Amino acid sequence: MKSLEVLSAAGKLALSRLISEVENETSAGRTALDECFSRSGKAHLIGVTGAPGTGKSSLVNRLAQLIRREGNQTVAIVANDPSSPFTGGAILGDRVRMRDLS
Repeated sequence: MKSLEVLSAAGKLALSRLISEVENETSAGRTALDECFSRSGKAHLIGVTGAPGTGKSSLVNRLAQLIRREGNQTVAIVANDPSSPFTGGAILGDRVRMRDLS
């Protein structure tokens, strides 16, 4: 499957399906990640973990602002909390707190 080519042609629906493949750790998801990383050049992946209320969202928000300002770089954030007692695993749950990045 040429996942990135499919994604370019199909748009949002293809993106949502591809994200599901990555989340479910399928072979198609792994292939998609391999394709993304091989085309992304000097992309970096940063993980932030910690207990609830320790400032993870604030840290990521500020770090993204600095990267965008100083390096004139594009930043993508995927926020996932699989242990959240409120959502049972929110993805992009912090988007409300990071509006100043959009």
